[in-house]
Amino acid sequence: MASPFTSVLIANRGEIAVRIERACLELGLRPVLIASEADRAGRPSPAAGGPLSIGPSAPGRSYLNQAALLLAARVTGAEAVHPGYGFLSENADFAEAVEEAGLVFIGPPASAIRTMGDKIAAKRAMMAAGVPCVPGPGEPLPEDAGAVRAIAEEIGYPVIVKAAGGGGGRGMRVVRESAEVADAIAITREEARRAFGKPELYMEKFLEHPRHVEFQVLCDNHGNAVWVGHRDCSVQRRHQKVVEEAPAPGIAPELAERIGARCAEACRQIGYRGVGTFEFLYENGEFYFIEMNTRLQVEHPVTEMTAGVDLVHEQLRVAQGEVLETGRFAGTAQGHAFECRINAEDPATFVASPGLITDVHFPAGPGVRVDSHVSAGYRVSPYYDSLIAKLIVHAPTRGEAIGRMQVALAQTRIEGIATNLPLHERIFADPDFVRGCVDIHHLEKRLREEPRGEA
Repeated sequence: MASPFTSVLIANRGEIAVRIERACLELGLRPVLIASEADRAGRPSPAAGGPLSIGPSAPGRSYLNQAALLLAARVTGAEAVHPGYGFLSENADFAEAVEEAGLVFIGPPASAIRTMGDKIAAKRAMMAAGVPCVPGPGEPLPEDAGAVRAIAEEIGYPVIVKAAGGGGGRGMRVVRESAEVADAIAITREEARRAFGKPELYMEKFLEHPRHVEFQVLCDNHGNAVWVGHRDCSVQRRHQKVVEEAPAPGIAPELAERIGARCAEACRQIGYRGVGTFEFLYENGEFYFIEMNTRLQVEHPVTEMTAGVDLVHEQLRVAQGEVLETGRFAGTAQGHAFECRINAEDPATFVASPGLITDVHFPAGPGVRVDSHVSAGYRVSPYYDSLIAKLIVHAPTRGEAIGRMQVALAQTRIEGIATNLPLHERIFADPDFVRGCVDIHHLEKRLREEPRGEA
């Protein structure tokens, strides 16, 4: 339950921890930072004390250690916990444990996390709220392969088999004909059991050339829910987003308004609180719900830039019990924004590139924003995600924003490790991307077409 607080334990690391810390300070809240041994050792000039040590380098013994996080909150006097994204941000058990410890969880109720974390339960909830879904039953697949084939034939090939508890591009198989069904079910069920601890599967129509478009929502504890714009995240590699933009180009305003209103209504029906993202596949002018992320998204800055709202501020205010001023959120974008995820990885092989950053220069100027935690002397750890910075630009038009990003990328310098900056430069020079509306397979198709050495 929301209640006033004055201090926040930031149960995360990297750029998102820096982002949340800044928001807390701006609202007069005391941020409490934590760090694993690897992150403390990687700082260029460790200050006396510094972030509270949370445990060894391995995430399971630090950032995923619920007991250690709750102990850190207790010894520092923190009254609330912000999970950021990743790690425990969508863990219903952790949200419950935080509340049971008498602290405020800055996120949705555990019940909403559980509902939306189970893809079958989420689909049922969305169908009940009138949110358009990918064709397919909102029920677990039966064990019998013959019964599964009957479902596939009713939907129409190709279909996709997915893990009910899946995410991150894992636990899914495309099936194009009846003969593939039995093997796809067996392999995906075992993968789901190993990766997510849940063997339940479901099946949907496989869309051949969709875009990935998502709607940002914001809800309070008083029954108010609004949508705060949409964004396109179709530039992906292996189901991982690389570039995001807001608003999603080519979406009719009346269609966006209808879908956004359905998302807000769904939030009211499931008793949602805080920020959340409805992810859709968009093909031939139709939206199809695929999942909801019950947390702050990595790509939230493009919505902030175009909607004129600080989503982390809003998270904190809603968690304090404030009433959402719904009139401030029109759902219409001002200008256009892009975000490039800058990763410490080889631009040709995409293998992670941990190591010492010897020099850094980030661009600045009107319409340019950088969210990062790195500087010269920072050591990138092999234990965590390779994201080291987010480069964001905003301009009056999409064309101007592309030009601004091209200049910003050219002015960015990170030395000592390999990064994917060359990949971003190629994306923003790609004629199809510049024209807009590329599908989710576009980047991988381009990478297959290019000589290996040029990637």
